[in-house]
Amino acid sequence: MESYEQLLNEAYSKVKIIEGTGERFEIPKIEGRFEGKRTILTNFFYIASHLRRDPEHLLKFLTKELAAKGTIQGDRLILNMKVPSKKINPKMEQYVHEFVLCKECKKPDTEIIKEGKFTMLHCLACGAKHPINSKI
Repeated sequence: MESYEQLLNEAYSKVKIIEGTGERFEIPKIEGRFEGKRTILTNFFYIASHLRRDPEHLLKFLTKELAAKGTIQGDRLILNMKVPSKKINPKMEQYVHEFVLCKECKKPDTEIIKEGKFTMLHCLACGAKHPINSKI
């Protein structure tokens, strides 16, 4: 029969090591590839669902910020120019800070609502409401 220490070491060797910073919310990195002069983002809908935002809203923001025409085909986004991921990922972070994270508690539990003429970011965690300045 094996000793307790041997069994414990065997169990620790089988435990999966978790990658990441340990924070509850992490901004997913964009995945894509180039096809000719176009950029195809394969995990666009995964990112939109992870951020709990409408893919059309995220598409408008990215096309405006990257100055590139983009279309959705199936489950991927196609940009009509070559855009490296090192250019797209900072724009995704900007989107998260502007349209996802609460200004008060910094949590991602928010929703975008319309109140009259204004678009507001409503936090479901702390109840704060902040106007969204960007027009997209």
